[in-house]
Amino acid sequence: MSTYERLTQPIAQARKGPQVAAFFDFDGTLLAGFSVFFFLYRRYLAGGISVDEALSQAQALFNYGSRKADFNQLLKDFTAGMAGVPEQDMRALAAEVFRKDLAGRLYPEARALVRAHQQQGHTVVMVSSATPYQLELAADELEIDHLVCTRLKLEAGYLTGEILGKPCYGVEKLHAAQLFAEQHQADLNESYFYSDGAEDIPLLEEVAHPRVLNPDKALSAYAEEAGWPVERFSSRGIPGLADITRTGLVYGSFLPSFLLGAPAWLLNRSRRDVINFGLSAWAEFGSAVAGLNLRVEGEQHLWEKRPAIFIFNHQSAVDVLVIARLMRRDFTGLAKAEMKKNPLLGPALSFAEAVFIDRERKGDPAKAMRPAVERLEQGLSIVVAPEGQRSLGYRPGPFRKGAFHLAMQAGVPIVPIVIANASDALPKSALCIRPATIDVTVLPPISTRNWKAATLDQHVRACREKFLTALGQSAEDAGG
Repeated sequence: MSTYERLTQPIAQARKGPQVAAFFDFDGTLLAGFSVFFFLYRRYLAGGISVDEALSQAQALFNYGSRKADFNQLLKDFTAGMAGVPEQDMRALAAEVFRKDLAGRLYPEARALVRAHQQQGHTVVMVSSATPYQLELAADELEIDHLVCTRLKLEAGYLTGEILGKPCYGVEKLHAAQLFAEQHQADLNESYFYSDGAEDIPLLEEVAHPRVLNPDKALSAYAEEAGWPVERFSSRGIPGLADITRTGLVYGSFLPSFLLGAPAWLLNRSRRDVINFGLSAWAEFGSAVAGLNLRVEGEQHLWEKRPAIFIFNHQSAVDVLVIARLMRRDFTGLAKAEMKKNPLLGPALSFAEAVFIDRERKGDPAKAMRPAVERLEQGLSIVVAPEGQRSLGYRPGPFRKGAFHLAMQAGVPIVPIVIANASDALPKSALCIRPATIDVTVLPPISTRNWKAATLDQHVRACREKFLTALGQSAEDAGG
């Protein structure tokens, strides 16, 4: 049983239906850390606040943390500084903060809890003292439809620096949840609330299933006395020494893994033997020290039709480790032409027989793909991420057509590799690898022999939909 299954199993046994609400606090509960810090930081970098204002707000945060000021005063200090800011600027800032700072700080364990409630048909609600600008994109990523939060006043499209009504904090959060339950026919006597802070005790006491995640000292003591379930997550936040060490070992072991294959080069003059041995050795050692456990469904499809074009959804930098462990031998990849000039990666990719593609070059696409076709004719499979870049969260981005053109031109099948949660180990904005169980589904090979250029868009769309189905996402949810 995985960690997430241990957490979610009680929910799977709970009563189904929308009358059961699952309320989730945001900062510290769904998110490692506090979103307001990142908004202040990005506003300061963009020149949106002065040094004096930044110092004043830092002092306000310190006063709140040391209990010299209450939350209402803290919120008043923060919102006052936003007077006169166009709302469209705040939404643009929110998009930047989510992309650069917040998306990678969402706890995968909390994500699993949200998903478990959604699968039970529960009414999932994000309830927070934060503003919609801090919450909306995270709610969209988690597919949470309902927000109960602190709202800010607007006049003619500009923030006034004032709060609309009362902040959603402490007992007011309880009142807001009670009103939501009444309006949506939810029963708090059957509902859940997940929180990390002692200020949320009023609502925790009101629901049938109080759940304490990553608690502060006061809530931890209260929960222990009350007998409430407590969970602490270490998958996000400041990395520990073990995380730094395992990350260093993963990257540091890459070159030595290939050097172990040097005898094959000296005796047989076989570059491919060295590549196969080095990648396999690095994949095994790197996965072990990183604490990555792969659970693979459909592994037999990796070997049914080779050579082939293997496509995967790209979430994380550890995808390369996952792919190496799955493929093991006789494969290479595509790389941007400019990577050939990189003093470190260029020689390594060249040695691994990667195909360099100039995406900016105009001309005949078939001619540009000819080196890749030659690799396939030599018996090498090619691994491609059709999104072209790592996705921000767990949803695949749009698929480019290059890999599909290549498969059609070479007459080889496409094999989809669906990676469910590589971001659990290393999200896009993080540097250190954390232990994780990564679920992978390898789908049956897709023949391209009867494909035509005129219908290629349909084939690309159908292939992407296979990924969405395997990930439990709809085309609409994932931007398809």
